[in-house]
Amino acid sequence: MADITIRGAGIFGLSIAWACIRRGAHVTVIDPNGPGAGSSGGVVGALAPHVPENWNAKKAFQLESLLMAEPFWAEVEEVGGIPSGYARSGRLQPILDAKGLELARQRAISSAALWGNQAKWSVNQADGAPWAPLSPTGWLIRDTLSAHLHPRTACNALVSALSAKGVTIQSNGPDAGAVIWATGTAGLEALNRRHHRMVGNGVKGQAAVLQFDAGAAPQIFADGVHVIPHSDGTVAVGSTSERDYEDPGTTDAQLDGVIERARAAVPVLKDAAVIHRWAGVRPRARSRAPMLGHWPDRPGHFVANGGFKIGFGMAPKIAEVMADLVLEDRNQIPDGFEVKASF
Repeated sequence: MADITIRGAGIFGLSIAWACIRRGAHVTVIDPNGPGAGSSGGVVGALAPHVPENWNAKKAFQLESLLMAEPFWAEVEEVGGIPSGYARSGRLQPILDAKGLELARQRAISSAALWGNQAKWSVNQADGAPWAPLSPTGWLIRDTLSAHLHPRTACNALVSALSAKGVTIQSNGPDAGAVIWATGTAGLEALNRRHHRMVGNGVKGQAAVLQFDAGAAPQIFADGVHVIPHSDGTVAVGSTSERDYEDPGTTDAQLDGVIERARAAVPVLKDAAVIHRWAGVRPRARSRAPMLGHWPDRPGHFVANGGFKIGFGMAPKIAEVMADLVLEDRNQIPDGFEVKASF
């Protein structure tokens, strides 16, 4: 039985622990702040695809991961007995002008080639339903690949599933066996110190939770804002992207702007009360893609970092390729994701 130490109990660390324990490894997860304490403890949880055009390895990897998500979370929920909040209910986007309408129709064609029969991107006339974004053209994009979950709930579901397999999250402890560093912004800063230029940095995001029960409605992306209906009768809206900030855990007027844009785009939210405001720092690699693989100058150590805005969507596939690498020495990581590509 292989010994694996995972440092970091965010979505990457917990998902990789799950993949490794399923393959029979002995896993220790260490995080001094506890599970989901960083950006993985957010509130939005949009699992949305890149547009189906200019296809590349990152988009193909993401497609595979989004398709893996439903069985991944179903098994986690079954073993741990706690819901993750996962739902593949699709996404609506307003089309702003004639040029956007033509582009959306072109993407409907390309999605059929790139996504096959696994998901659909379609252009539809708005039908006046209350849960829909305002559209200047009267047309909406609907894709069936997008899904969502509640980040905190999902992390708790993984913790419960791991606990059922005998794994608890420890606040400290020694390394045993291979060590996987999934430590978010702190991990990027550690890599920066060992390299001649910046490998990555933290980007602050702010989001809010509104009291509104949209049921099993699709998520909405409008005016740069994600609007996510959660199964607990709330709607999350977000987020900002701030490279310059003083207090990473404090919300401010920038979040007020996000809430206003969400209400303007989705009028049914006009009077929904704000019940929670959240701010945190997300790890962004210089390449904007996840950073995976061997730590270049530390034998036996590995990196899984840089989830930024797509960490939860990428997690099911990242967990498997990291387990392949660490347990079986099989490297299935796309070239653009490998840590060595950033050094």
